Amino acid sequence: QVQLVESGGGLVQPGGSLRLSCAASGFIFSSYDMRWYRQAPGKEREWVAIITKSGSTNYADSVKGRFTISRDNGKNTVYLQMSSLKPEDTAEYYCYRTNGFISSWGQGTQVTVSS
Repeated sequence: QVQLVESGGGLVQPGGSLRLSCAASGFIFSSYDMRWYRQAPGKEREWVAIITKSGSTNYADSVKGRFTISRDNGKNTVYLQMSSLKPEDTAEYYCYRTNGFISSWGQGTQVTVSS
């Protein structure tokens, strides 16, 4: 079955950087768009970034210019490089994939931006 496993979260100071990874299995990774979402305490889950199967990318306005999504089809992994982090980036970050019928989420990785 589809499995998405995020890693790379942690505590970082404002202005710092982190790289999140999402290791995928159970499907043909290269054939699907992949997304990152995040959910801050007390808030709804929000979309962060997408990378299509062809490699095109798009970002939420709140992270544009600071975050970069990428993928390595040989490793079945999608990444989220986060730079210039702000306290408002604090959230649980989730990897997401859908085939149009079934949605799959990872378990999440916590990112905390604080001094």
